[in-house]
Amino acid sequence: MSVNDQGTEVIYRKRGVPEGLWVRCPGCQATIFRKEAERRMGVCPDCDYHWYVSAQERIRQVLDEGTFEEWDADMVSADPINFTDRKSYKERIADDQKLTGLKDAAVTGLGRVRARRVAFGVTDSRFIMGSMGSVVGEKLTRAVERATEHDLPLIIISGSGGGARMHEGILSLMQMAKISAALARFHEAGGLFISVLTNPTMGGVAASFASLGDLVFAEPKALIGFAGPRTIKATLRIELPKGFQTSEFLLEHGFIDRIVRRSDLKSELARAIDYCGK
Repeated sequence: MSVNDQGTEVIYRKRGVPEGLWVRCPGCQATIFRKEAERRMGVCPDCDYHWYVSAQERIRQVLDEGTFEEWDADMVSADPINFTDRKSYKERIADDQKLTGLKDAAVTGLGRVRARRVAFGVTDSRFIMGSMGSVVGEKLTRAVERATEHDLPLIIISGSGGGARMHEGILSLMQMAKISAALARFHEAGGLFISVLTNPTMGGVAASFASLGDLVFAEPKALIGFAGPRTIKATLRIELPKGFQTSEFLLEHGFIDRIVRRSDLKSELARAIDYCGK
């Protein structure tokens, strides 16, 4: 309530703010205008935190518009051991398919990065934490084999907090060896594999293909490792170094080759492909 020039009281009613107009940064908790966050590719303007973006959005950010041709799009997981925890594995898959619009946690295909043809794969951490089951392993293996056959540079963007998918037992664990063997054949054929690690890249994914790149890039402040820092600390009962398992810590210790901000990734990938003669 206020008084105007004529001495009349005026009551101002607050307008409702539409839902979804603002988003909160997972890093510093700052409130950011959604369109600004989208313009910045999901990077906080205050703390530079790179938060989750979907597999579909990764494709739009990295590949030239209209060039992506998906491979093995209809491949879906079975339930080989009839796994059930709080819900059945079949229910969990159906729920995450509805949530993400994906058939499983990996998307692969052919595309172009600044006009350079590449074989491309990406995992999505919203689909059972981006964990690697039979479908993820098979799709990525086929992508590696196609890259070998057609002499294409290979790019895989990893976002997996779940590692190997326990819901499929040993069939999930064997995917680590299967993809790694395909990458070994790709390397022998002279192929270029660029692995891009995002927050989080953990477990069996980090212990297999994600760490096998000829070049390993990572987004800033990404959590990367096998077991998480809380698990390690609780098991070993020691204080871990500051920044343990972050991109910055791993770069300092020679585990990755470069930290690349999301806005620079497309240009850096194209430059690496040219530099390596691919």
